[in-house]
Amino acid sequence: MNRLTRKQSRFSIKTVLAFCLSMALLFSLFACGGGGGVTETEEVDLAPTAGGTIRLATTTSTKDSGLLDAILPVFEAETGIKVEVISVGSGEAMALGESGEADVLLVHSPAAEKKFVEEGHADATGRKDVMFNDFVIIGPASDPAGILTVASNDAVATFAMIAGVEATFISRNDNSGTHSKENSIWEKTGITPDGAWYVRAGDGMGAVIAMANEMLGYTLADRATWLSNAAKTELIIVCEKDPSNILYNQYGVICVNPDKDTNINHEGAVAFQQWITSPAAQKLIGEYGKAEFGEALFTPNA
Repeated sequence: MNRLTRKQSRFSIKTVLAFCLSMALLFSLFACGGGGGVTETEEVDLAPTAGGTIRLATTTSTKDSGLLDAILPVFEAETGIKVEVISVGSGEAMALGESGEADVLLVHSPAAEKKFVEEGHADATGRKDVMFNDFVIIGPASDPAGILTVASNDAVATFAMIAGVEATFISRNDNSGTHSKENSIWEKTGITPDGAWYVRAGDGMGAVIAMANEMLGYTLADRATWLSNAAKTELIIVCEKDPSNILYNQYGVICVNPDKDTNINHEGAVAFQQWITSPAAQKLIGEYGKAEFGEALFTPNA
């Protein structure tokens, strides 16, 4: 019995050693690539996909009005995509898209947007309407240019009257959609504004409204940002609802051409474009502002 036990013991040890050796060999083969593992020389695909982060370059009005704070958390919760907001003028937002430093744009400068798409900076879906509101001309209640009495719904006449008495006017002067609209109104007056009365701010809409309040001057503002800031000023609307439609303010969403940069999160950008033009998001946009201001700040029109 002792010899048999020793023999069985030796057999068991040899069996275990052989089994361990076989397993070690198989593990070695698998680690070297036989089982589909990643070797030290292989590269892992780190291309961004929906569910990561997107860079949204957008006009200051969507941020200063509070709209983005109201709708982006919903988008992030529904998609798992985080949004990095870059709040600049529409012109600068499109420049960021052109250089591949943004994934998607939400802007309001239709002529420049059309050019952006035509020059190949957008993806195949191009540009889509999102919403609109309008511009208003605001100024001090004393109304030194006398606009309220004769030109309260005539933007071109309002600008001409401001220039005529050289009342202080604060210009965005930042290549934004608002600045572009301002320039188009000046062009219709035939006046090239210049002089100490014409202040070139080079800043966002909220900051320019605050500056106009401090300097008791006039400025052009989108209605949404104005309503969001009006209570903090002593300014009033002196001109609005021009029947010529010159104060109309359309916003569009554009996915940047993914060929611009390898880091562009195109899937995330497309997800955002599809979401913000969806019925659910359009309803959110159409409701924003009603509770606080008694009217919607934007009208959805995707």
